[in-house]
Amino acid sequence: MNTDKIYAEAIANEYAPKDTSKVVALKKLDRKAKSKANIFAYTFGVIMALVLGTGMCLSMGVIGDGSTAMMVVGIIVGIIGIAGVSVNYPIYRKLLQNSKKQYAFEIMQLAKEISEEAE
Repeated sequence: MNTDKIYAEAIANEYAPKDTSKVVALKKLDRKAKSKANIFAYTFGVIMALVLGTGMCLSMGVIGDGSTAMMVVGIIVGIIGIAGVSVNYPIYRKLLQNSKKQYAFEIMQLAKEISEEAE
């Protein structure tokens, strides 16, 4: 196969005017199916990373009074942060899978209509 030809066609398709709104609707449905999982993953990931960082700072004495009690609290908070960061990706995958199931019929139907028009 001529890879240059495939590459040129891919770029041409990207710049070709989309005369049907079905392609735009398909892209919107795809984004809608993935957006809830992405928003959750980023938000939860950032929060858990901050919890982990707070635990590290407490255990090292950067914040707090540097006592043994604060170190123990910092270790506990850090473990909670590690656990949260660790479960983030499996939760993301599950949310994405459920969301894809929810929109699968509409997306497949619209993709089939677009592919039939192209023939």
